[in-house]
Amino acid sequence: MASPRLVIIGLDCMEPSLVFNRWRDDLPNLSRLMAQGSYGKMESSIPAITVPAWSCMMSGRDPGELGIYGFRNRVNRDYQQMAIANSSSVRFPRLWDYLGDAGWRVAALSVPGTFPPSPVNGSMVSCFLTPSTDVPYTHPPELAAQIQAWMPDFLLDVPHFRSDDKARILDNIYTLCDQRFTLAAQIIAQDSPDFLMLVDMGVDRIHHSFWKPMDPSHPQHEPGSPFANAIHDYYCHVDGRVGELLAQCSDETAVLVVSDHGARPLLGGICINQWLMQAGLLTLKETPTEATPLDEVEVDWSRTKAWGAGGYYGRVFVNVQGREPQGIVPMGEYEQTRAELIELLEAIPDPAGKPLNNKVYTPQQVYKKVRGIAPDLIAYFDELAWRSVGTVGGGLHTVDNDTGPDDANHAQYGLMIFHDPKRPKQGQVLEDVQIYDFLPTLLNWAGLDLPAGLRGKVLGV
Repeated sequence: MASPRLVIIGLDCMEPSLVFNRWRDDLPNLSRLMAQGSYGKMESSIPAITVPAWSCMMSGRDPGELGIYGFRNRVNRDYQQMAIANSSSVRFPRLWDYLGDAGWRVAALSVPGTFPPSPVNGSMVSCFLTPSTDVPYTHPPELAAQIQAWMPDFLLDVPHFRSDDKARILDNIYTLCDQRFTLAAQIIAQDSPDFLMLVDMGVDRIHHSFWKPMDPSHPQHEPGSPFANAIHDYYCHVDGRVGELLAQCSDETAVLVVSDHGARPLLGGICINQWLMQAGLLTLKETPTEATPLDEVEVDWSRTKAWGAGGYYGRVFVNVQGREPQGIVPMGEYEQTRAELIELLEAIPDPAGKPLNNKVYTPQQVYKKVRGIAPDLIAYFDELAWRSVGTVGGGLHTVDNDTGPDDANHAQYGLMIFHDPKRPKQGQVLEDVQIYDFLPTLLNWAGLDLPAGLRGKVLGV
């Protein structure tokens, strides 16, 4: 039997326009898979963020069903209690669980949403949110010692990738990538898994660090930078590693190359709490003289109707009476308050006063169910060209990310390329692909029953 029967190569944030159009001729392995199989743009979750997107992809459930609305989520109704989502937040089986239950030997390597690691029928190496290799990060636990023997300086992520130490960041990105693909090759050679999935975070990290020198349309473009070709060269490197890994697999191995979302230049930030203050919806006891995180100032909750959180997209919470500790918006006025907030947020212009294409969603609009403590509103500023900045005390717009140097934001559409050598599709372009379609498609491909309640559809691959 083929080993593996199925390989998933996850490339976090890989941008479809760069692979399908601009650099296709420079990416022979991805181009060959496109020509032999099926490919297309893939609509991500809302929000199009690493956490929760990979868990949405692997479980077939949306962020509302998962109760995961971003990296950090409110753990209770207190105003400042947010915690990073981890694997215990994902209460649905994922692809490797279904395959493992069907007798497949599986390997899941660095897939976001897998720390702490859970027992599987095979091996798991947890993701970039693992605090260090000093904590349990593998299943079985003894796999950690083997990884340390193979790679004594095993990286879980690029450390401090939001900094100006660009040469060091670039070096770390290549190391991270090479370690992931080498680990996958070692696991295939040692364990002959039926299913293997790896995720490389390097693509995401290189976009955030090196988009300005690449893109003349970026408002802070750096012409003549020594890093002008950094992203192109890394895409070529990843393509080479994909080819090497597949050369180690059987001629019958099916392969899915997929990103959880795309990338685009980051034009600036909208200071969401500053806007809410200006609109009279958020009141501070004392306004700081320079940009300060909301957590570090005293909010007058008795005069505050709404507050927001920063991130690649905006989250707004309504201070509801009887729900929040010092809520003032009566439940009877909740929908009217949300409608007013939507109007306010959608009307936020750029610094020159020109309209932006802002879209504001309610969780009930975009999710099948709403679990956990969801934001009351989810805001995309100009299709994610602008991020949300949570600070108060500065201007209404900012050029920089409040969490450190950042060149790129996420884009709503990632990519997918699927090729099964037993069922070639000769380059068919798939339309209307959503992140929720992969679980039903791959279970159907593997001949397994689909669980009830999945959001996605079976793709014609």
